[in-house]
Formats: sequence, C-alpha cells, structure tokens
Amino acid sequence: MFSDPKKNIEQCGIQAGMEIADFGSGSGHYSLEAGRALISTGRVYAIDIQQELLTKLKNTASREGVYNIEVIWGDIEKLNGTKLKDNSIDLVLLSNILFQVDDKEGVVREAKRVLRPGGRVLVIDWTDSFGGLGPKPEMVFRKEKAGEMFEKNGFHLDREILAGVHHYGLIYKKL
Repeated sequence: MFSDPKKNIEQCGIQAGMEIADFGSGSGHYSLEAGRALISTGRVYAIDIQQELLTKLKNTASREGVYNIEVIWGDIEKLNGTKLKDNSIDLVLLSNILFQVDDKEGVVREAKRVLRPGGRVLVIDWTDSFGGLGPKPEMVFRKEKAGEMFEKNGFHLDREILAGVHHYGLIYKKL
C-alpha cells in the first residue's frame, strides 16, 4: 500500500562510491536502504531538523550494521542549511517531504547547490490524500507542480519510477 524505500532505491541506479543526501530523512528508511545499496562504499548524509529522529536513525544504522550514514542536524529549506559543500553530492533523496515543507523552492535550490553537475534528485510524494491515508488534500504536492518547480530551477526530468499505488516517483537531473 505504501511506497517501498527498498524498491524505490533499487530504481535509482546507485553505484559504489556515490555521495547521497537524504533531505528530511526522518527516522531514515531511505537513508538505510541507500546505505545498504552503496555496499560500504560512498556515504549517505541523513539531514533532518528533528534531532530525536536523527538519534533514532543513528541507533538503527548501528544496530543493523550500516556504517556509511552520517546524520546532520540541518534545515533543508535554507541555502546552506544542509551544511554540505557545493557540488559534492551525486543523488538527493526527497521522499514524502515536499508536501510537508513551507519553502519548497528553498529545498530545490539547496538540492541544486549541493549536487554535482549531472547529479540527480529522486522525488517521491503522494499522488492524493486518499481519504486521509495521505496528507490533507490541500497539502498534496502534485506531480505536475513538482515538474514545473524543478524545471524552473535548472533540472530536467530524467525518468519516472514506479513508486507504489499512492505515490509518484520522479528522477530529475541537474543541468
């Protein structure tokens, strides 16, 4: 029923040695799957504004033997809020985050800043509210709006992925 982080990560084309940033990582389902996909090479930067979720992620990663995740307390909506270097990241993960943030453009600008030329962004978000299963109807961030926003900010659609019955999945490439 819900979007499956493992299946979505498998569709990203993650390669050994990549640097990945999970914006709004929460308790880290995507960070953990990305860390596993890297097979102990590369690094995942899990960024969230909620310290308690980052602590939970750090504990889970340690317990599950995923040691290539670095947690960062930061604000993905602000320029330099992720504390990552310019042009340092190969892939940014935005899973179920755009419907929640106030400054969506700020998130896209920060992703663009940290991505290397040709870097990609995986966007997973709800297609609808589904009678309260997902976000409130007024908070749903439609696929078309995501496309407009990313294209306006210097990205082009690389491809769509199958992200589950209730979600869309888009991979954008930095121009």
